[in-house]
Amino acid sequence: MPDLILILTTMPDDDRADALARTLVDERLAACVNVHRPMMSTYRWNGAVEREAERQIVIKTTRDRRAATEARLRELHPYELPEFVVLEATASEAYAAWVREAAPENG
Repeated sequence: MPDLILILTTMPDDDRADALARTLVDERLAACVNVHRPMMSTYRWNGAVEREAERQIVIKTTRDRRAATEARLRELHPYELPEFVVLEATASEAYAAWVREAAPENG
C-alpha cells in the first residue's frame, strides 16, 4: 500500500491559498503544497448553481499525516465544507523518502 498521498482542496483566489500552503509545510503536515493558478469553479451549493474563482491546492504528504492534515485544514479553511479528496500515489523511493522525512508522523 503506497505511503505517499495527495490531498486535493480548493481555496478562494487570494492570499489565503498561499498562507495555507505555508502553514502546512511549516507545521510539517506536508512536504510540499502546490498552489495552482486561478480557475473558475462551477458547483451546486444549497440548491443553487454557483460560479467562483478558486485555486486548486495539491498537498503532498503521507498516509500517517492524513488525519492531522485534515483537522488542520478544517481549522484554517474559510469554507463551510472544504474539498478534501485523498489520492494514493506511487513515487520513486527517493521522492517518497523525502516526503516521509519532510512530513514525519511525529512532526
